[in-house]
Amino acid sequence: MASSCRRPEHTAPPDVFYNEEEAKKYSQNSRMIEIQTQMSERAVELLNLPEGQPSFLLDVGCGSGLSGDYLSEEGHYWVGVDISTAMLDVALKREVEGDLLVGDMGQGMPFRPGTFDGCISISALQWLCNADKRSHSPPKRLYTFFSTLYGSLSRGARAVFQLYPENSEQLELITTQAMKAGFSGGMVVDYPNSSKAKKFFLCLFAGVSGVLPKGLGTETSDKAVPNQVQYSGQRCRFKNMKGKSVKKGRDWILEKKERRRRQGREVRADTKYTGRKRRPHF
Repeated sequence: MASSCRRPEHTAPPDVFYNEEEAKKYSQNSRMIEIQTQMSERAVELLNLPEGQPSFLLDVGCGSGLSGDYLSEEGHYWVGVDISTAMLDVALKREVEGDLLVGDMGQGMPFRPGTFDGCISISALQWLCNADKRSHSPPKRLYTFFSTLYGSLSRGARAVFQLYPENSEQLELITTQAMKAGFSGGMVVDYPNSSKAKKFFLCLFAGVSGVLPKGLGTETSDKAVPNQVQYSGQRCRFKNMKGKSVKKGRDWILEKKERRRRQGREVRADTKYTGRKRRPHF
C-alpha cells in the first residue's frame, strides 16, 4: 500500500475530484472505458440474474454511465446515482438510457422498499471510508448506505461492489457494516496472485444466504492465498478458556474494545492491566 498517497480519495472529496476535466477522461480515454466495461461485465456476472429476463438495477457511483451502457446492452433497465454533477453531465451528453440521480451514497438510498432486482457499483465504495467533513463518520455513513440499500432491494437480490481497498482494516470495516445492515455474503477476489489483475468484489445477498461465487484465476492459485472471504452474523467462540466464563475474560474484553474501535468509538489503550481481576476491598 505504498502508493496510498496517490489514491484519488486522499486527493479531494468525490464531488470535487471528479470535476469537468476528470469527467472527460471517462468519455475519451479508451483504456478507462475498456476497464470500466470489463469490471461491469464481471459485476453483472456475479449478480447471477435470471437469463433472458430484463431486470431493474441500481448503479451506485454510476459516473459517466459506462457501467449503465453495459447494463443496457444486456437488456436491463437501470437507475444511476452519483455525487458528481460533472460526471452526470457527461452521462447526459452521451445520452445514456438509464435514469440519473444526484446523491451522496453516505446519506442513504432514497428508494421505496423492494424497488430493485440488484445493484452494482464500480470503484465507488471505498470513498465512504474517508471523512471529508468534520461531521462525517465512516462507520455511520457505511451503515446508513447499506441499511437503506438493503431496504431498496427485493428479497433474494444481490449487490456487487467492485472496490479498491486501501488495507485489510478498511475491508473489515466495510464488510462489518454491511453485515450489521442485514446482508450476508463476502469478498470475491479475482486473480489473487497477480498484483495488476487482482480485483476485489464484495458480493452481498439480501434476505437469503447464497453460495459465494468463486474468484477468477483461482484454479492455479496457492492454497495459502484465500480467494473468498465468507462473513456471517455468528460470533466466534473463545477457545482454551478451560471452564472459565467466556464473558469478562481478557480475550473477551480485548475483542470488545477492538470492535468498538472499528465502530469509530473512543476506547482506552490496552495495557498489561486490561482484563486483570481486581483484588477485593475490605
